[in-house]
Amino acid sequence: MRAVSSLILLFALGTVLTAQTREEIVRGDKEKVEREGFWIYNDIPGAFEEAKRTGKPIVVVLRCLPCHECVKLDDELVDTDPVIRPLLEQFVCVRQVATNGLDLDLFQYDTDQSFAVFFLAADKTIYGRFGTRSHRTEWMGDVSLKGLAKALQGALDLHADRAKVKDALAGKRGRPMEVSSPERYPSLKDKFTDSLNYDGDVVKSCIHCHQIGDAQREYYWHDSKPIPDKVLWPYPHPKTVGLIMDPNEMATVKEVTPDSVASRAGLRSGDVITTLDGQPMLSIADIQWVLHNVDPAGGAVPVEIKRDGAAVAAQLRFPKDWRHASDLSWRVTTWGLRRIAAGGMVLEPSTHSDAERRGGGNGSMALHVERVGKYGPHGTAKRTGFREGDVITSFDGRTDLSSEQDLLTYVVTSKRAGDRVDVTVQRGGKELTLTLPIQK
Repeated sequence: MRAVSSLILLFALGTVLTAQTREEIVRGDKEKVEREGFWIYNDIPGAFEEAKRTGKPIVVVLRCLPCHECVKLDDELVDTDPVIRPLLEQFVCVRQVATNGLDLDLFQYDTDQSFAVFFLAADKTIYGRFGTRSHRTEWMGDVSLKGLAKALQGALDLHADRAKVKDALAGKRGRPMEVSSPERYPSLKDKFTDSLNYDGDVVKSCIHCHQIGDAQREYYWHDSKPIPDKVLWPYPHPKTVGLIMDPNEMATVKEVTPDSVASRAGLRSGDVITTLDGQPMLSIADIQWVLHNVDPAGGAVPVEIKRDGAAVAAQLRFPKDWRHASDLSWRVTTWGLRRIAAGGMVLEPSTHSDAERRGGGNGSMALHVERVGKYGPHGTAKRTGFREGDVITSFDGRTDLSSEQDLLTYVVTSKRAGDRVDVTVQRGGKELTLTLPIQK
């Protein structure tokens, strides 16, 4: 998600992105949307005023542009969709084109995504979220047009019953973030302002969405504090707890993984999750929001489901460190962790044959150095002497770090910038020890 603007509407242009510069895409998008007049452009406060005047709910769509991985969805999600368009006409529709100045106390979402959708009331009550991603390029299994339409309808239903459901919706608002808007994070403070610079280089003036996640982690790391689990492992995908959800429905279980948190709770294929932790569910993203706020140490969360027309109550019980089953490798923000903890290396579990061929023996740790960065802080490992093809068998005396995630997590929760760790690698049948500095 290396986009110009960290956020631009989900219903993007059907333009061939490769034929235009990023500057042209951003300026052309603004001109087109303002000319057509259906969406309020980059004016969330104005949308709240319009919602107060009309009594309509609000849909805010934040979307990266250009996002080459998402072009297929861009081509399909258009304002003229015969199902989606009539639903959108019942909302005040906002196209938010930058995270600069975004209210982070209100708009909390997985910033490693390509887009995020919020359904809100004029009083800033959040009805729900839409938009999920669990892979860098393959994400059609997480979202769909049908799923979006049902989430829109679900939000309209909640808006109609808002007096009855207001208490149940309270949990959809998060606690205040470390800063109130992205440009206030220390690592972004001197580089960006609270708005895009359309009079100058609009591309360089935009805070990329993934930069919020980077800045949040650096907020702790630069202050010599361990990065909290909730920040390190944000917005766990439902499959982390064994739930494979149907992207064409609001919150319907497609499959349950055996011996998982979900299976032990008794959930089954076809179950419709009506509430989780007391909150009504509109989408997979709503499930992620609840999971994001579960105590990292574990605990129990009530879930209400509809099964064969009957209501069934259950509990999801989370063991300690349950978040660590998430996959961080696809996230853009993982590049920052690789810089900090691995000097810019990309690591993958090595097969036994790889380890044996390089002299790794039967040790429990064998991480294959898939790539080594070349420039700046990401080239630290290369300058230290690491090479692509090395197999790491010991890291700071640890031989139990069996995945890249294990290694990254170990460093950012137990080390500090400036520390140096000894790393044992196998190369060409020989064992070498290299010393890797931990980065800022």
